Amino acid sequence: MINKFFKRVVRFGAVLGLGLAMTMPALAAFPEKPIRLVVPFPPGGGVDSIARALGTAMSQRLGQSIVIDNKPGAGTIIGTDAVARSPADGYTLVLASFAHAVNPSLVAKLPYSTDTGFAPIILIGRGPNVLVVRADSPYKTVADVLVAAQSKPGALTYASQGNGTSAHLAGEMFVNLAKVEMTHIPYKGVSGAITDIIGGRVDIMFATSSAVSSLLSNGKLRALAVTTPQRSPAFKGMPAVAETVPGYSVESWYGLYAPAGTPANVIAKLNESAKAASQTEAFRRNLQQEGVVVSAGSPEELNAYVRGEEARWRKVVETNKIKID
Repeated sequence: MINKFFKRVVRFGAVLGLGLAMTMPALAAFPEKPIRLVVPFPPGGGVDSIARALGTAMSQRLGQSIVIDNKPGAGTIIGTDAVARSPADGYTLVLASFAHAVNPSLVAKLPYSTDTGFAPIILIGRGPNVLVVRADSPYKTVADVLVAAQSKPGALTYASQGNGTSAHLAGEMFVNLAKVEMTHIPYKGVSGAITDIIGGRVDIMFATSSAVSSLLSNGKLRALAVTTPQRSPAFKGMPAVAETVPGYSVESWYGLYAPAGTPANVIAKLNESAKAASQTEAFRRNLQQEGVVVSAGSPEELNAYVRGEEARWRKVVETNKIKID
C-alpha cells in the first residue's frame, strides 16, 4: 500500500512538473509578439503624444514593438471597452486619463467596471490644467476673474471641449469653491473652444496644458494660473488657483492598464519596463512639454489614486447635476 501511495505521489509530481514546465517558459518569455497600446482619443492630442513616447521607450526595453491603436469615441468609452474585452495576456493595454475616473459618475451603464475590469500597471505622471484668457483680456489674475464673476453673476463665460470634460469639471469646481456664478459654454472639441477664447467670444478656459502650450508661447493666449494644488515646475513662476481659491485642485493624469486577470508577473514586467522608460531623457522631455511630472510608481499607487479621483469627482458631478451630451 505504501509503495502504491508513493508511486501515485511521484506520478502526480511528474504531471504537475510537466504542466509547470509548459507554462513557465511562456510567461517568462513575455512578450513574444508586438503589444497593442490603445489610446481612446484621436491622433495628435496630449494623450496620444505621451502614448507614442511611452511606447517607443518601452519597446526598447521589452524587445518588442508597441503599436499605438487610436480608438476615439463616446468620451473614451469605445477604446477603453475594447481593452476590457481583450484577452488578459498583457498584449493589449490602454493609456487612461481623466475621463477614466469621471465616466462612472457621468454614464449610468458603462459596458465595463473601472474598479474590476482592469489590472493597474503604473501611474505615468500628473500635470496641471491652465486657466487661460485671450492675450488682450482685462483679467490679469485669478482675483480679477473672481471680482468679475461676483460683480455680474452668470455674465462671465468659460469654455470647455464638451460636457463632462476636464475643462468643464475644472470650471464647476471653481464655481463651487469660490461661490460664484459663471456660464459654461461647451464645444464639440478643444479647437473650437480655443478659437473662441482667442476671438474674445468666451472669457476664460481651464484648458489642458497640451492644448494651449504653443499658444502661450506665441502670445495668442495668456495664462493666469495652474490648477494643481501647488505651483507646477512646468510653469515657473505661475501661481496656483488654490492660492486664491483654497482647496482648488484639478490634475491631468496618465495611467497604464491591462485587462483584469492579466498574470501578476506580466504586470510586473510591464511596470518595470514603463518605469525604465520614464527615466529616459527623451521621454521626460516629452512629458515636460506637456506639463506633466513623472510619477512611475507601483500598480497599487495607480489604483489608489484613481479610486480617490473617482470619489472626488463624483461629488462634483452630483452636486452640479452634470450630464453629458
